[in-house]
Amino acid sequence: MSFDYVIVGCGMFGSVFARCVAERGKCALVVDQRNHIGGNCYTEEVAGVHVHRYGPHIFHTNSAAVWRFVNRFAEFNQYRHRGAVRHGERLYSFPINLLTLHQIWGVTTPAEAAAKLAEVRVPNDATENLEDWILSQVGRELYEIFVRGYTTKQWGREPRDLPASIIRRIPIRLSYNDRYFDDQYEGIPRGGYTRLFDAMLDHPNIRVETGVDFFADAARLRGLGQTLVYTGKIDEFFDYRFGQLDYRSLRFESETLDGDFQGAAIVNYTEAAVPFTRIVEHKHFDPQPGSRTVITREFPQAYDVTQIPYYPIRDARNTAMYERYRTVAAESGVLFGGRLATYQYYDMHQVVAQAMTMAARALDSGHGPQLRAA
Repeated sequence: MSFDYVIVGCGMFGSVFARCVAERGKCALVVDQRNHIGGNCYTEEVAGVHVHRYGPHIFHTNSAAVWRFVNRFAEFNQYRHRGAVRHGERLYSFPINLLTLHQIWGVTTPAEAAAKLAEVRVPNDATENLEDWILSQVGRELYEIFVRGYTTKQWGREPRDLPASIIRRIPIRLSYNDRYFDDQYEGIPRGGYTRLFDAMLDHPNIRVETGVDFFADAARLRGLGQTLVYTGKIDEFFDYRFGQLDYRSLRFESETLDGDFQGAAIVNYTEAAVPFTRIVEHKHFDPQPGSRTVITREFPQAYDVTQIPYYPIRDARNTAMYERYRTVAAESGVLFGGRLATYQYYDMHQVVAQAMTMAARALDSGHGPQLRAA
């Protein structure tokens, strides 16, 4: 059988792209090395709880078009993420908001909070690294409680050696708004993300094969389709000709328990001495009847090619290396999309939008390989 598109990767980008082209009358073969669909968004039921196997995923967006698209395949609940941080024996509201500042400094009004922040900030005209930027915003005490230990664990590097872009996406508010995301739309698919992917890929023009190693079977797979769409690591696709891009990986330890362990979906542990960065209690994302709960401790770790790459480390060296890969990719006739293929940390809604846009361009041009600049 011949396909219009052979898509490598059955995560968010590959699945959305497949659905978009299928609805325009094109046939797509989607393959994935894992034995399941959904990529890192995959959820499985354990003791009646929908567990996010590869870490928590909270869908949020300001795009009405993206929200309409995903809601075609799942009913989303009304989950709104509100974080909590544990440092020592104390719990704090997070992201930093007026309640957080009251818990630490006793301030009660936005004016008092603004005055205190102005007092503790560390002025710095050069705030390109993470440490300098956050110190210039909230000062040393908040940096030590919320940022330093967590960041060092997460990235395996000192905050001064990381770009400020990593921390700038986290809001700092002088109100009691404790929502993590400001987006208009937010929620979790009822029944878990795997159900959403099942529905998205349920189309007569889409064929899915799991447990397929693209690189071991590249010649056959390339021969099955007119256009190859690749969502894996861009450096691996080109056999690491310019070197290996750096990532951080994760290790998960899960337990099934009785009752309610922590009363929230996610609690971050920000002390460097605590080896994990957070505990996820999955039942709070998509509550179901039942007395059992599943918790997962998340341990960041160094990445090698035997592990799953989760977070690209976009420092100057890696960004320059990626640009070399992007140049050859743009001339390859292959479509590259998603986090790994564009070496960019995207939220899910950004991946959906990227896949929708790239599919439309490819269809309108008859092929049109496009590699979006990061």
